[in-house]
Order: sequence, then C-alpha cells, then structure tokens
Amino acid sequence: MTVDARLSINQATIKYADLATALRVTADAGVQSIGLWREPVNEVGLDTATRMLSDSGLRFSTHCRGGFFTLPAGPERDAALADNRRAIDETAALADAGADGSTAVLVLVAGGLPEGSRDLVGARERVRDALGDLVPYARSAGVTLAIEPLHPMFGSDRCVVSTLGQALDLASDFDAATVGAAVDTFHIWWDPQVYEQIARAGREGRIATYQVCDWQTPLPADVLLSRHYMGEGIIDFASLTRAVVDTGYDRDIEVEIFNADIWADAPETVVARTAAAFAATVAPHLPPSPPVYSSQTA
Repeated sequence: MTVDARLSINQATIKYADLATALRVTADAGVQSIGLWREPVNEVGLDTATRMLSDSGLRFSTHCRGGFFTLPAGPERDAALADNRRAIDETAALADAGADGSTAVLVLVAGGLPEGSRDLVGARERVRDALGDLVPYARSAGVTLAIEPLHPMFGSDRCVVSTLGQALDLASDFDAATVGAAVDTFHIWWDPQVYEQIARAGREGRIATYQVCDWQTPLPADVLLSRHYMGEGIIDFASLTRAVVDTGYDRDIEVEIFNADIWADAPETVVARTAAAFAATVAPHLPPSPPVYSSQTA
C-alpha cells in the first residue's frame, strides 16, 4: 500500500510506544511525519529527542500539548504559563530538528472550569489573557499556538473552548502567524456552523493543523477514550476534508486516536491500520500529494 505523503501519526495514537519506538514504527511504515507529545519527549530529554527525531528523517507536525490556563491569578496560573513557555521552546527545537516541511505548532487545550467555579465566560477570558502573555514569547520562537476546541462534553474539566468559532474569536486579537486553531474532526463534526467556521479560519489564515479520527456510539464510560479509526464511525471525512483543503491548507494531516483497545495493540499494527484508514477515508479527497520532503533536501 502506498502511504499518503501528508499522513502524520500523532503519538497519542500509539500511546504506549516510547519515543524511539514511535519514531521507528512510523518511519518503517513509510509514513513521513509525526506529531509528538511532551511526556515522551521529556522522558529522554529535549536534546536527545531532537537528535532522535533528526536521525529518523521524519517531519514534525505538532507538539502536544500546552494550555490548561483557566485558573485565576496566583502561583498555579503562573506555573502553568511558565510550563507553556517551556512547551514553546520544545516545539521550536523539535521543528528545527525535523525534516524539511516540519511545522512549529504547539496545540493548546485551554483547560476546564476551576474547582468550584461556574463562571464559563470568565474562564474563557482568562484563556484570552493567557494568550496575550504567551504570544510575544511564541512569536520570538517562531511557534504557532493552535487553540484546539474540544467537544462540549469536555467543557467542564478539559476545555472551555467548545467550537471552532470560539477558538477563532480568541485568536482574532493576535497575528495569524502566532495564534491559529486546530481543526479536529472528533471535536467539531457536530457543529452546525462547522463549514462556515472552517472557511473563516481559512480566510484568516488560522488553520494551524488538521487532525482526524472517527466518532462511534455508544460512547465508552471514559468518553476521553472514544476515538476510532476513520471509517468506523459516523464522521463525514469527505466533506470536512474538502472544506479544509478548499481553504488552501497544504500541511500534514494528523491522526490522533485515544482508544484503550487501539493502545493495547502492537504499535506497528496500529500505524498500518491508521495508514489504511487514512487512504480509504481522507486521501481520496486531497489534491495530489506535495513533494516528498527529506532532511537532505536543499
């Protein structure tokens, strides 16, 4: 099977693979790009991780994740902002280490309501304030902060930003090169304004990453682990992918799956199944693949 050149394996899809294994199985499968998570990178240290990524020959598509800054002013919020600055540094270093075509994109999950709070509007405003604090640092590092809206079922504990429109409203105060949005099919497929907001994101130059996986019911008890291979659920990848492509988006497309059964499978099997699902559901709606990038390309 020919693997589409724009497929990127988000490391969460093979959660239990350490960094070395994740890089190896991704490259061995003929996939050209990977999105990394902070925990496996920090396990080996940033210097080692950048060397490993460079040696793999893979592109770097995103770093996950920053955010979780809806707390009110105080030491915990200060610590969260400091941790986000470290995440920005990691993103810049990894993008520099990746093969040509790598993108310095840090995905942000805003955070939920602070304990005991019911002030959803105030929590969203604290997200805006946090972006204002982080943007100068991100700009100087050449990193794009990608606000990821999460499905409303995560609004209380994980992310007070629930729609692409809300993410774009927050981003609108800042330059598009520094603050954009993550378009994740799992989180936005249900939104009656999704196509309008994708088009808006394109006009504003704010689609920092496009991520795909499927939605299948009934949901498990832990709804965080309810993502599936594309084609196993109800998401219309044809129309969503065409909408994103029509904006001019030409970067890698990540598959990010949280699913206990998939995590329990061998990472080689998961990457192969992911590539096959991508070929069947997403790739047919993409324009001809861009040139194959290589770390040796001038």
